[in-house]
Amino acid sequence: MSEHRTIRLRVNGRAYERSVESRLLLSDFLRDALGLTGTHVGCEHGVCGACTVLVDGRSVRSCLMLAVQAEGAEVETVEGLGSPDRLSPLQEAFRAHHALQCGFCTPGILMTCVDLLRNRRPASDDEIRHALSGNLCRCTGYDHIVRAVRAALDAARDTPG
Repeated sequence: MSEHRTIRLRVNGRAYERSVESRLLLSDFLRDALGLTGTHVGCEHGVCGACTVLVDGRSVRSCLMLAVQAEGAEVETVEGLGSPDRLSPLQEAFRAHHALQCGFCTPGILMTCVDLLRNRRPASDDEIRHALSGNLCRCTGYDHIVRAVRAALDAARDTPG
């Protein structure tokens, strides 16, 4: 029998308290317990980046983190970025620059890019490519993704405040 623990955390600004098995992965908690299925599970080894979410503002592989490790944390998933009728500036840049294909990897890439735009502010396209090197996409050549990130960076730079 697996031990259960009660965790308290905020996901996309909303507070949750749940009893979970101590061995439950954060990705499974988000998808199964909270119904946030935008976080995709690909390789389950932390290699593909499809499960990337933000925990306390930094990108993490949710398939490598236990839900109990998120106790007290602020978790952000792709569902917190925008809505179908009001995309975030980053999502809008991805749409405008055709930076997605099948969409499986897109949520993880978007969350990596949120971390990148908030915390690292790359100066060159090579730095963008390096930051995205942990996210695998089989459908694009990454050029459109890099263009979208560059456009989002430029837009943020041009926006006062």
